[in-house]
Amino acid sequence: MNSNWMKRAAGALALVLMVGLMPRAAVAQSVRVTTDMGAFTIELQPDRAPLTVENFLKYVNEGFYSGTLNHRVVSGFVVQGGGHAASDFRLKQTHAPVYNESGNGLQNKRGWVGMARSGSPHSGNSQFYVNIADNPELDPLPTRWGYAVFGRVTDGMDVLDKIGVVATGSMGPFKSEAPLKPIVIEKVEVVSASSAGPGSAVNRAVMPSSEGAPGSPPPGAAPGAPTGSPPPVTPGGAAPPGGTSPAGASQPGGSAPSGNTPPPK
Repeated sequence: MNSNWMKRAAGALALVLMVGLMPRAAVAQSVRVTTDMGAFTIELQPDRAPLTVENFLKYVNEGFYSGTLNHRVVSGFVVQGGGHAASDFRLKQTHAPVYNESGNGLQNKRGWVGMARSGSPHSGNSQFYVNIADNPELDPLPTRWGYAVFGRVTDGMDVLDKIGVVATGSMGPFKSEAPLKPIVIEKVEVVSASSAGPGSAVNRAVMPSSEGAPGSPPPGAAPGAPTGSPPPVTPGGAAPPGGTSPAGASQPGGSAPSGNTPPPK
């Protein structure tokens, strides 16, 4: 038997074995958020934020978000929702909080979606926000935790821009930054799933920066950040996407008084 042929065959077999041993690509899913002001689509990033995506999809698959509010709108900052029932404005019962994955290298840029939380770094549960501007002050630093980004808007950013300029103020149990005409999330549903691994062209295209490859520390680090460190200050006195119940009553995981700490949900 020809020795060159045997070498080529052995090389091909080795390649097949290497491919077989490679980790399976993460499943990149998209969800569609339908509100009474229009709909938008979020492409999730399970390769960068596996725990946060799993947590979010749990609520999606349970139908949790149907009939909840986009209860907080700050022009030039964020649109936040997914926690309060539209029927009575009360906080819905949630699962245990999720670990803060803000150290995943994804950044709080316009169109990217993050997990809202209180001042406690690991207090996020169902509420999420969409950045309607670049908000680097929400990203982690070596001295404090950031706000975990887990998806990006791929369609319907015009809807969010429209929501971002509605009239807001005190409404019902919300002291400030609440749409004066309630904005209802009618449903959130999975609309697609595709194979997209850390090395794929799809993932490279959506990364906001080349820093922070999967498994490596983020720009500024986060998993090593000190627990209980204060949330960041945002421009113009706006507070980070946060998690307290109406009228200042605190949720499990930490209270959020007025000022540069998370506002009422």
